Amino acid sequence: MLIGIVGLGLMGGSFGLSLKQSMEDVQLLGFDHNEEHCKMAYSLSLVDEIVSMSEIKKCDVIILAIPVVAILKTIKELEDVSNKTTIIDLGSTKEEIVLKTPQSLKSNFIAAHPMAGTENFGPTAAFSDLYRGKIVVLCDTDKNDPFHKNRAISIFEALKMQIVYMNSKEHDLHAAYISHLPHALSYALANSVLKQEEPKSILALAAGGFRDMSRIAKSSPNMWTDIFRQNKTNLLYSIESFEKELSYAKSLIENDDYDKLREWMQSATTLHKIL
Repeated sequence: MLIGIVGLGLMGGSFGLSLKQSMEDVQLLGFDHNEEHCKMAYSLSLVDEIVSMSEIKKCDVIILAIPVVAILKTIKELEDVSNKTTIIDLGSTKEEIVLKTPQSLKSNFIAAHPMAGTENFGPTAAFSDLYRGKIVVLCDTDKNDPFHKNRAISIFEALKMQIVYMNSKEHDLHAAYISHLPHALSYALANSVLKQEEPKSILALAAGGFRDMSRIAKSSPNMWTDIFRQNKTNLLYSIESFEKELSYAKSLIENDDYDKLREWMQSATTLHKIL
């Protein structure tokens, strides 16, 4: 099987490494607008060959591991691919991508979101186990030809991923809470410390809790700006929900109502019973 990977950073590079370990008889072609990424990806054996976009179009499967705005642009460039070519995007938002997918690609365009990633980015951040055991959401598969749907399923199963099906609108709302909001909070936490008079003195006290919560603030601002833009309405809704909870906790502390504060925190501890 000839598989083309567009975007050779963390997601695309890890996909290539994972495919090499998980599937037989696959040849991986790579493309990235960043020439340095291409050189690094090839030297790290993330793909077998660096090619042009015209060569990517000839592949059996095309993986779009690029920012969501770039996905919207690239799918227009893929309108002339064979209807036997399966296109899989790995974007973090889904509804707008699905809505703007050309009609000619509806049957062979698989809207997927692997719930995997790290705060690192670029080809050197790629590693083979990024996807193993993680959830991948497949959206609006009722619009896909069974051949392409099943091909995508077989690839994700080979990577040992857990497949969840969801419509794209529902996905974006859920993703706002469990992925996009945490990133916004992490950036906010980092900036709230950096804007203090002596941030280095504060960070000298940083232990596990702060490091865990601020870790993803190292994520690519360019990528997350695009994600926030794409999922603006849902993200704002999730931020408002969070603000209500934080304001409630603030009022309890101001009023020395520690019994209710304890109840509020106790309620939060039940979350991990369903995770």
